[in-house]
Amino acid sequence: MHPRRVAIIVLDSVGVGALPDAAAFGDEGSNTLRHVLQATQLELPNLVALGLHRLEPLAGPEGGPILGSWGRMAERSAAKDTTTGHWELMGLVSHRAPPTYPDGFPSEIIAALKQATGRGVLGNRPASGTAILEELGAEHLRTGDLIVYTSADSVLQIAAHEDLVPVAELYRCCELARRIMTGEHAVLRIIARPFVGQPGSFRRTERRRDFSLPPPQATALDHLQAAGVATYGVGKIGDIFAGQGLTKTIHTGSNADGIHVTLELLRTLPYGLIFTNLVDFDTLYGHRNNPHGYAQALREFDLALPHLRSALRERDLLLLTADHGCDPTTDSTDHSREYVPLLVTGAARSGVNLGTRETFADLGATICELFEVPRPANGRSFWAALAP
Repeated sequence: MHPRRVAIIVLDSVGVGALPDAAAFGDEGSNTLRHVLQATQLELPNLVALGLHRLEPLAGPEGGPILGSWGRMAERSAAKDTTTGHWELMGLVSHRAPPTYPDGFPSEIIAALKQATGRGVLGNRPASGTAILEELGAEHLRTGDLIVYTSADSVLQIAAHEDLVPVAELYRCCELARRIMTGEHAVLRIIARPFVGQPGSFRRTERRRDFSLPPPQATALDHLQAAGVATYGVGKIGDIFAGQGLTKTIHTGSNADGIHVTLELLRTLPYGLIFTNLVDFDTLYGHRNNPHGYAQALREFDLALPHLRSALRERDLLLLTADHGCDPTTDSTDHSREYVPLLVTGAARSGVNLGTRETFADLGATICELFEVPRPANGRSFWAALAP
């Protein structure tokens, strides 16, 4: 029997409708995918072939046989963050809301950061990453002070110009911030935001790096690794899990790069899990309220999908999902509390409606069943509905 490979691709922020508790997060009425499709008239025929139109009819008409199965998943974690979303996909539900800073970070945190890095601090408030560069980038170039900001998520972000603060030093500053942000201030992520350019034309670069808290409990990745299953993290997966449970991490610079690396692993990896995050949907278009850019990124992934499917072997599976929403048509520039899609193709039954899953953790439970390893405490496998 041929060994099995499973590829999970997280279409970062491609939510498919507000969760019942979305109003508590300020996200009532959000629907990332629907609103992008409404704004652009985009059709996604290859995703439709996997059943996406059963979740969102605007994705396009059914034009042939259904090649996959579909469902949607609700988030049980008390957040709408990248980290908690991915952790829950791997079976770890975060019941306590992580710390956020709508009024900026406390003075003692800023003082500790200044002392540790030897640099001043600009900003210290929630902000759009591109807007705060326009506002404070020139002052940063004059003073060398770090631009520190946050969002509605549990993050501390540090931006610095690559010509003034080398990327390695920016990463060091973020590592120092990670040591400071502990206890009651243990934010989920410290994010390095290097940028280049001149006032009026600043541009963030692909050398962003996330310094996440390690998962507080074992995830499906840990169970797989303990059983000798190779686990490859592509994109920011390694950052999100702080390397925990991963055999190898491959950082990427774009969606196209992430798709290319995933394809190469499908062509060469003999056995194991490929876990890929495609972040451009979120970072470049969702947070910047750009539905047309978002649509173009969806179109590019849709065009790549047949190549990914053709790289699957006899017992392989490809699963597509997301980690939250980020509706680019609302006033907010933050993540949105949404259901995420679940599309499955490969060595599984097609045409199966997997329904609405109670937690993202159902995916992790399914992966563990596929590889015959112990499952995390959370989640129920849906493999029985799909087994050929």
